[in-house]
Amino acid sequence: MKIVHVIARLNVGGAALSVLELAAAQRRRGHDVLVVAGTIPEGEASMEYVARELDVPYLRLPALKREVSILADLEAIRTLRRLLRERQPDVLHTHTSKAGTTGRLAALLSGRRRPKVVVHTFHGHVLSGYFDTTRERMFRVIERVLAHASDRLIAVSEEVRDDLVRLRVAPFAKFSVIPYGFDLDGRVRHDDRERIRNRAEAGAGDTAFVIGWAGRLTAVKRPLDLVRTAAAVDGSVLVLAGDGELRPELEALTNELGMSDRVHLLGYVSDMGSWYAAFDAFLLTSANEGAPVVAIEAQAAAVPVVATDAGGTRAVVDDGETGFVVNIGDIDALADRLSRLRDDPRLSNELGAAGAERMRKKFSIERMADNVEAVYAKILNR
Repeated sequence: MKIVHVIARLNVGGAALSVLELAAAQRRRGHDVLVVAGTIPEGEASMEYVARELDVPYLRLPALKREVSILADLEAIRTLRRLLRERQPDVLHTHTSKAGTTGRLAALLSGRRRPKVVVHTFHGHVLSGYFDTTRERMFRVIERVLAHASDRLIAVSEEVRDDLVRLRVAPFAKFSVIPYGFDLDGRVRHDDRERIRNRAEAGAGDTAFVIGWAGRLTAVKRPLDLVRTAAAVDGSVLVLAGDGELRPELEALTNELGMSDRVHLLGYVSDMGSWYAAFDAFLLTSANEGAPVVAIEAQAAAVPVVATDAGGTRAVVDDGETGFVVNIGDIDALADRLSRLRDDPRLSNELGAAGAERMRKKFSIERMADNVEAVYAKILNR
């Protein structure tokens, strides 16, 4: 098949990594694949280097931006329409909200040259909890209209699908649930030498209980809860890989709580796989998640995860079996579970081993590629 993937931007995050891993797997199967992505906003780190590492053909579309801009959005639609008419792919597969909107509108406007298959993947959604009520309603209406222009909708977890059905984006039958898939053996390592080196870089010795986190320091991730939780866990060191607009507030809270010597900000890290070995536990405090890829990677590296019950988190973390899941904003519960892992190495090792085994079975790249290809084939055959 000839396949075009469109995503808003290849910034550091699970959606971009998943699209690139899927495209690489599809190329290994002999398909003709192109990834089209937009502009990465200032302050966000790029994952475009992964496209080069995986040998995935990649086209940058400058007009495709995260922010709403009538002129830029119209230009993105025109450019995508021209690309679809010239390339004539069998499959247009869009990812994330802005690319889903511009890409599917471009397909509608392609007339008889419309791709035979138009599929959109929800890696999460921004239809509740992100914007004011007026904009949320507008975005929901747009998604409902675009659902009619899609042959199939894919959700990365049952929780994301159920949310979208509840918001009346599309009926249950319109969705397929396809969990993420990654080359986990290639992405995560648990090397003793890297553990020692990275812990030293983070100012943590052998006896410290190192809590890891990775992502964007933005409101939906509730990064201030990370600091408050670590402050309640004696002997802990919090290592944050990432950056974002809430960094000044996080640093101010760190100073206020007297945590300056226990919180280390690494900025964006290109090779997270080498850092998981440095962590004794991984913490997520998010208010919303599609299927948290960092939790998948941490568990694949045999690191137990303590996370909030946000979106598709339970599809990744098995409470009491590979880590712990508690209510959003419950600092006491988060600190309690981390303290249990700190005080019970045997429990920590058992959860870590279970997570490493389950992640490789559940989140295999070949399984994801099989599932996606089956969706394409069913539509083509119909």
